[in-house]
Amino acid sequence: MIVRHFLRWAQTAPAASRAAGAAALARAYLYSDMDGPSRREAGAALTSLLDDPSPLVRRALAESFASAPDAPRQIVTALANDQSDIASLVLSRSPLLCEAELIDCAASGDAFAQSAIAARARVPANVSAALAEIGAREAAIALAGNAGAELPAFSMRRMIERFGDDGEMREALLSRSYLPPVVRSDLVNAAAASLASFVVERAWLSSARAERITQEARDKANVIIVTQAVDSDGRHGVRELVAHLRKSAHLTASLVLRALLSGNRDLFEASLAELSGLDEDKVAGLVRDFRGAGFAALYARAALPPKLLPAFRAALAAQREFGPSAGSEGGARLSLVMIQRVLTACDAINGGELDKLTALLRRFEAEAAREDARDVVLELAHRPSEAISFAPVIDRPVIDMAALEAEIRQAA
Repeated sequence: MIVRHFLRWAQTAPAASRAAGAAALARAYLYSDMDGPSRREAGAALTSLLDDPSPLVRRALAESFASAPDAPRQIVTALANDQSDIASLVLSRSPLLCEAELIDCAASGDAFAQSAIAARARVPANVSAALAEIGAREAAIALAGNAGAELPAFSMRRMIERFGDDGEMREALLSRSYLPPVVRSDLVNAAAASLASFVVERAWLSSARAERITQEARDKANVIIVTQAVDSDGRHGVRELVAHLRKSAHLTASLVLRALLSGNRDLFEASLAELSGLDEDKVAGLVRDFRGAGFAALYARAALPPKLLPAFRAALAAQREFGPSAGSEGGARLSLVMIQRVLTACDAINGGELDKLTALLRRFEAEAAREDARDVVLELAHRPSEAISFAPVIDRPVIDMAALEAEIRQAA
């Protein structure tokens, strides 16, 4: 009886009053002890309100049923396909919507609705994959920043392919607690490409210089990523990343040489195994005998530049002499002592054909020297201050600057 009175009243009541009445009826449906017939009537009345011309009424229904596990499913489904400001309330919270419904709503919804799905407390992997493929920029950023989203590596890489030039997108992905090495490498590539384009467009650097700087920065970052991959994923993570670098044409000779000069044998040997197609244990054995013909054959099979072979042999000799400690920070930073040893070896045999290699090694040397200088300055800055005696300065005779200036002018 009460429901029938409500329906008659709703035919003439103002929109705001109808919205308040809809919310009250929805709360009664969810929380009151209605008998069977009354509950069915209330469900029918609430369903009929989906046809109300005022969005205020449908929004009141969405606010009431958004988080309710006992809400009428047909109403929740209808509201999920309503206009975006109404649908987003249900899409972001309703436990009744299954993966297929969420994917369907993501495909047909706008950026607002997609962002609501991306912000759910838990986003299943299939829904994440759909959003990564078809979602708008705002939805992708919301998904990347959602710790409750199950985001597979291939979905993250697809998001980087689509929106990698967007700094907010990259920042959102970096905020995640864990990123696979291949994803971190893709983020590095996207950031490098974006920065290179920026400085070239403004004529701050030539395209060739910008490309060289970004390549060396990218190589440095990938060595660091490999070091972290060893710690978290073991050798499998390194091989996976090396395979990805080769596929993306970023497994270059300069990267492999940088890895070796950083003391990073994992990346060096994994690169040779990937490029040559040989087993890692076989590669490790040939590397140990780096002066022999077997290593030269391995090097040739990896299709690395023949002119760089002396540099690799000199680096391996320096690493054998100085040990693993020749590199620093777990093989993530260039070793100045190894670079200088390789430079000495290359200078001894250079007849002009190794000039490009020498230039590269000089840049490595400058980078390593700057890193070492930063460490020294940091150590000095944190060292307890020492008493400084000013007695020698006080005992010095006072210089007559005017007389000195006159003497200089006379001499000139």
